[in-house]
Amino acid sequence: MSPLMQDVARVLISEEELQRRVAELGREISEDYEGLDPLLVCVLKGGYMFLADLTRHLTIRHAIDFMAVSSYGDATETSGVVRILKDLDSDISGRHVLLVEDIIDTGHTLAYLMDNLRVRQPASLNVVSLLNKPSRREVDIEIAYQGFVIPNEFVVGYGLDYAENYRNLRFVGVLKPEIYAAELERE
Repeated sequence: MSPLMQDVARVLISEEELQRRVAELGREISEDYEGLDPLLVCVLKGGYMFLADLTRHLTIRHAIDFMAVSSYGDATETSGVVRILKDLDSDISGRHVLLVEDIIDTGHTLAYLMDNLRVRQPASLNVVSLLNKPSRREVDIEIAYQGFVIPNEFVVGYGLDYAENYRNLRFVGVLKPEIYAAELERE
């Protein structure tokens, strides 16, 4: 067993389940955005694997761009303060924009990003999220396309990390609490 696997309490969403659902999302988006040439904006770093797989399932013309934000650092809980570390390279005015997220937790980061992007006057702005954790929601967020609703557990894999580790796991797994227990004691 790899050292990374030893830190995982259990697999929450298997690689097969992920790939099946991402393919379904690709079909849905392709149907809904036919002829619209959407811009998919990936929120880095966690969303990159989801975006890569999602774009391979799209059958429509589309472009991609990236934003990087910070609200967690090495923490397990969002700080509530959002900083844009990398902004878009593209002008989104008049474009149909899909914001691609790995996970929506409290909703604060996503609400900040949506407000930031709305000011740039896209033709439309919708959210695609692999994971949705509604039990932690503090801000009302509308999700146009979601992969999975998950319980309030700390998850890693398929792009999601803890302290920049575990992104390379091919599944979404629950991280053992003892891995981040020292941080919980500090909070």
